[in-house]
Amino acid sequence: METMIEKFCKKYKLPEKTLLELLSHMTEVRFGKGELVIKEGERNTNFYLLKQGIWRAYYLTDGTENSLWFVGPGEAAFSSWGYVNGEASHVNIESVNDTTAYCIGKAELENLFAHSIEMANFGRKIFEREILSVDNSTIAYGSPPTAKERYITLMEENPELLQDVPLKYLASYLYITPQSLSRIRAGLRHKKKGS
Repeated sequence: METMIEKFCKKYKLPEKTLLELLSHMTEVRFGKGELVIKEGERNTNFYLLKQGIWRAYYLTDGTENSLWFVGPGEAAFSSWGYVNGEASHVNIESVNDTTAYCIGKAELENLFAHSIEMANFGRKIFEREILSVDNSTIAYGSPPTAKERYITLMEENPELLQDVPLKYLASYLYITPQSLSRIRAGLRHKKKGS
């Protein structure tokens, strides 16, 4: 299993040395299972890197939770509304299980970027990757791959989610019911046994 540092450097295509420099300016924080890291309506300008565990972002529609994204070890997380504009978040960010993350406030992070070209480029690459991730998600759910195809993509890209994230959260992320997700999973298991 890859370490948090290896996963981060691989995902964001960044040098380990610069990540270690950033981590030296960050504070380690812990969140319990189900704890809100950022609450909808709250202003939070912090930038986080997950060390262990899984977070998810979700919003409520008529009392139903709709999962937007999940992040695991080696991935960045932040409220785009808070970080970019200093506005209240439109989503909740929740710790799915017991998690540990590194945290830095926007002001301190911007100060690092202002005093080092290497750190500024490092930050730019992180945010470029996040924009690309959002665009890929938007296209994936805008053009209709089947729920089964979306689930298979999720299995390939984030297998740890399937072990640690409750079925109802995965189903809402895939825009299907938990029952439909159970049928897809059963069909894939059956197909695998028959191969």
